[in-house]
Amino acid sequence: MELFILLLTLGIFAETTILVFRKYRPTIGSKRKIYVDTSALIDGRILNVAKSGFLDGDLILLKSVLLELQLLADGKDSEKRTRARAGLTLAAELERVVNVNTEIVDDGEGHKKVDEELLKHAKETRGAILTLDYNLIKVAEAEKIETLNINNLALAVRSEFLPGEKIKLKILEKGSNRGQGVGHLDDGTMVVVDNAANKIGKELVVEFVKFYETPAGKMIFAKIARSRK
Repeated sequence: MELFILLLTLGIFAETTILVFRKYRPTIGSKRKIYVDTSALIDGRILNVAKSGFLDGDLILLKSVLLELQLLADGKDSEKRTRARAGLTLAAELERVVNVNTEIVDDGEGHKKVDEELLKHAKETRGAILTLDYNLIKVAEAEKIETLNINNLALAVRSEFLPGEKIKLKILEKGSNRGQGVGHLDDGTMVVVDNAANKIGKELVVEFVKFYETPAGKMIFAKIARSRK
């Protein structure tokens, strides 16, 4: 009788152990979940990355993210409105990309802030957050949540610019120092141009002078290139 009870106890223990292991073990062959935030949708480059087939997981679009885009698309700021509408269009296009599975998840939008929802879901599923938001990246790092930054991908695959190289650049705003104008490369890298504060809205040929790595990414200092005579 004692032997029977012992065998029964061992059997129950073994079955319980298997169930617990199955619960916490990642499913074989399953892909990780990649949660896309508002900044990545507005940026737009995620669509080409998805089409390339380099994403190693399923893209998850939380309804709270889409709601935030919708609010921006209905807002008064014309620039944000245009970019947000483009982001909503891109979200729809992602669902038609063959190389990646895209899913819209109802996260009870409106109950929490969007960043909080992204962090919560990524942590619960051991997923990653695809974002360009510097502050969100820092919070995710503190919580041991992986982030994917398209700016970092762009920097990794492109050829490095060299001092003396010239490109055309549109000046978008004034810099923090007197006389400086600021533009951006296609990957979002900030370019600070001397003596370009009065050239806002114009496209100039600029020459790269110095490169700096900052916590927010790479920064380039440039000057207006001399025109050939």
